[in-house]
Amino acid sequence: MSNQIRASSSLIRRLKQQMSNPAVLIQTRSFTPSEGQRPVIVHKRSLDILHDPWFNKGTAFSMTERDRLDLRGLLPPNVMSTDQQIERFMVDLKRLEVQARDGPTDPNALAKWRILNRLHDRNETMYYKVLIANIEEYAPIVYTPTVGLVCQNYSGLFRRPRGMYFSAEDRGEMKSMVYNWPAEQVDMIVVTDGSRILGLGDLGVQGIGIAVGKLDLYVAAAGINPQRVLPIMIDVGTTNEKLLKDPLYLGLQEHRLDGDEYVSVIDEFMEAIFTRWPNFEDFQSKWAFKLLQRYRYKYRMFNDDVQGTAGVAVAGLLGAVRAQGRSMIDFPKQKIVVAGAGSAGLGVLNAARKTMARMLGNNESAFDSARSQFWVVDAKGLITEDRENIDPDAKPFARKVNEISRQGLWEGASLVEVVQQVKPDVLLGLSAVGGLFSKEVLEAMRGSTSTRPAIFAMSNPTNNGTAYPIFFILCAECTPEEAFSIVGDNIIFASGSPFKDVDLGNGHIGHCNQGNNMYLFPGVGLGTLLSGSRIISDGMLQAAAECLAEYMTEEEVVKGKIYPSISSIRNITKEVAAAVVKEALEEDLAEGYRGVDARELQRFNQEELLEFVELNMWHPEYPTLVYRNE
Repeated sequence: MSNQIRASSSLIRRLKQQMSNPAVLIQTRSFTPSEGQRPVIVHKRSLDILHDPWFNKGTAFSMTERDRLDLRGLLPPNVMSTDQQIERFMVDLKRLEVQARDGPTDPNALAKWRILNRLHDRNETMYYKVLIANIEEYAPIVYTPTVGLVCQNYSGLFRRPRGMYFSAEDRGEMKSMVYNWPAEQVDMIVVTDGSRILGLGDLGVQGIGIAVGKLDLYVAAAGINPQRVLPIMIDVGTTNEKLLKDPLYLGLQEHRLDGDEYVSVIDEFMEAIFTRWPNFEDFQSKWAFKLLQRYRYKYRMFNDDVQGTAGVAVAGLLGAVRAQGRSMIDFPKQKIVVAGAGSAGLGVLNAARKTMARMLGNNESAFDSARSQFWVVDAKGLITEDRENIDPDAKPFARKVNEISRQGLWEGASLVEVVQQVKPDVLLGLSAVGGLFSKEVLEAMRGSTSTRPAIFAMSNPTNNGTAYPIFFILCAECTPEEAFSIVGDNIIFASGSPFKDVDLGNGHIGHCNQGNNMYLFPGVGLGTLLSGSRIISDGMLQAAAECLAEYMTEEEVVKGKIYPSISSIRNITKEVAAAVVKEALEEDLAEGYRGVDARELQRFNQEELLEFVELNMWHPEYPTLVYRNE
């Protein structure tokens, strides 16, 4: 054991030495994905370097760099620090927010996005420095909910290409196309086909905005090097009639491919991408379940809509158990009514069932017992075995007729009827139907047998055109004000989009917990990358969810806080990534990463594992640039 400790400590020291010693970094390959501390060789100078957002430092170029790169005279003479640059930018941001609005109907959030995007276009390092330093304020701007508005207007907002575009017209050419991307190494890819963006429907090629925004968070939260991320759009047409008729639309103006023809395009794309970059991929599509089942054991891939939403929801459900003053091991005793049986709803159901079953022994009877804790209601009402043409993915959760008859329920029973009879511990909304948790439904929740019932209104924006911030309020199953005022002050409330806390009077606060996928997907991605696992197992995802659930202190949970502050996202991601690496090692899936093999990872104790993760997170610092003629 002492030899293992010495070996792992020695490796950590070696990692630190390589990060702090530029001479060593030039001669040997860095263990860090960022390589942020080593001098960077560039093959461009003068105005070309100023126009390259990967390397541009603006007024922060030192005088020696200005001479090396032929920049003397092309910049004002005063060399500014990054802090001074950020201060200037933030002053301009506050001043320009209103001016940047494209008319009176353009929301302030979209104006902020425009300004941040311009910074992204000219100086990536500074962009991520600003984003990380202000992550709580700007995460909702670069990702949900504002990214939905960005995607809706992307054809008009497009200024410069970011990412790659594959289309149905590229069939037969995709394996050669992947080599058009300039980066030799790619650690993270986010793919969308634009078929289902948040809850806004088919946005076609404009859905690239969700891939760009999500990768911004992989960089900011997980420390993935921005030069090694790749947003991808697969354009197979659209069902959006407005876009099909829009002369300014940038995508294929053809009806969306479906069935085998669609799958053949995705098959070719997956093979092409993984031929060059066998790395982590986050796939967004209305075909979420089918593509996940088709590819997850062949490629290193993840579907955030299904698995990310599920993991964050499970973490919240486990947190709700803690808020009741019980241990998380009591989770299998929770009665949960689920509104919504789409891919997100079924993803949560499957993940929660697996979590319960794992706690009960992970055998067939455990899975059957776990199944009995869920009542699923879709647009046609309660799903039972009597349902005709039942979705195969929903069938495992269909209630047995003899069970529900004893409960006074039937096939197609309404949500309010199910809540009245079941008296659930948790009401979980993943329906994408605004206001579904009506006054009657919430009043029925007052009859819950739980000492502290939980209401999860997790749906994302669905309103097409309503100005921010109203558009995400309208899609939630209920607002926190409605939940606290009707059900009571003692509830646990969580939502998919951000809401303000509710003042309950007498100094009491009703906490509104945002179940943002951002808590998990960066850590899952980073942990998978650092473990070297070729697949992302259910156990790795569950380890991530349990880590998030345990992150909150007992004092915070008692107050009704089940998710941490976004301001702590890098530390959260570090903890989640370490949990994912640890689980990959336990399942014998880890193969190691960049000179650190699985045996060395196995020797790390918890503190050393966290340090290893930290050392592999990119930080937005300007590297020293050295010119070399190609």
